[in-house]
Amino acid sequence: MSDPLNRSVTRSTRWVFRNLANHYDTFEGRDRVMAMLGPVSLLTLLLSWLALVLGAYLLIYLGIATDSPVKAVELSGSSITTLGTTTTAHGAAALVTYTEAGLGLLIITLLITYLPSIYGAFSRRENGVGLLGVRAGTPPRAATMLIRFHRINEVGIRLSELWRTWEQWFIDVEETHSTFPILMFFRSPQAQQSWLTASGVVLDTAAFWVAAIEHPKDPDAQLALRAGFLTLRRLADISGLTYDPDPAPDEPISVSRAEFEEVLDEMAAAGMTIVADRDAAWKAWAGWRVNYDSVLLNLARLIEAPPTPWVSDRSPMRRPVPTSRSGRPRWPAGAKH
Repeated sequence: MSDPLNRSVTRSTRWVFRNLANHYDTFEGRDRVMAMLGPVSLLTLLLSWLALVLGAYLLIYLGIATDSPVKAVELSGSSITTLGTTTTAHGAAALVTYTEAGLGLLIITLLITYLPSIYGAFSRRENGVGLLGVRAGTPPRAATMLIRFHRINEVGIRLSELWRTWEQWFIDVEETHSTFPILMFFRSPQAQQSWLTASGVVLDTAAFWVAAIEHPKDPDAQLALRAGFLTLRRLADISGLTYDPDPAPDEPISVSRAEFEEVLDEMAAAGMTIVADRDAAWKAWAGWRVNYDSVLLNLARLIEAPPTPWVSDRSPMRRPVPTSRSGRPRWPAGAKH
């Protein structure tokens, strides 16, 4: 959204939809509203481009063809829609109408041409999100995925394949969502799934694998981590979000040490081998998380991501997820956390 027009239109449309969504107390209600943000933004962009062309040519016609604003509107509208219902006797103005008609057709043609590319990128993205749901649950969790892989054995081999797959997924998302930023606002078919929460869970899982679990050295996990946080940073740049590009490894993050220890205990209870030095594990894990912590949380607020532990339950710009008396987040009915 580096283009000023695209950025302005998308922000304005998002503001309208967010205000409509705020009338609902449940995430399901807000999700139904926000699901229309992507398609409506795309159509609004098309109408904005056409309106700018129509207005610019209207001014040209006022200068060379007519003194009547009404006549100029009719001539510009007739030309851009190629209806030809209004003509002019001026030779120069007639030539200008041809250029406007061609430009209008070009805009429509470009949109039609890009739609298959947008849908293809969306389909590839959602394929990865759906596969993660099988492995990490809904809402997805890093501990759930690691324990599930542990229980089916050959965890190291299967995870190495997973890291390579997600490294490619991150690269594809960076390329397609940089080219078509509106894709960030196209939501998953299932309300509790999201490309962003999937990204966060994969990064947290890889960080746990690298920092806290005993296993042979696995460079694929570190490459997936780097590909992931660079992708999120690139999308944050496009969206105008700020972050520290070179944070210190010991800077505070949104996940507490107690939450980290709780996950380690859960994995240890499932039979996974946790590293002996938990202090070093926490420092290493937090050192990875700090690279994408603020970016992940702010993007979650930007797209109204579904409630997911360690992602959209603590965004600094997001209104809090309802909590129970014990202080734990109260997730949607049927969601496992």
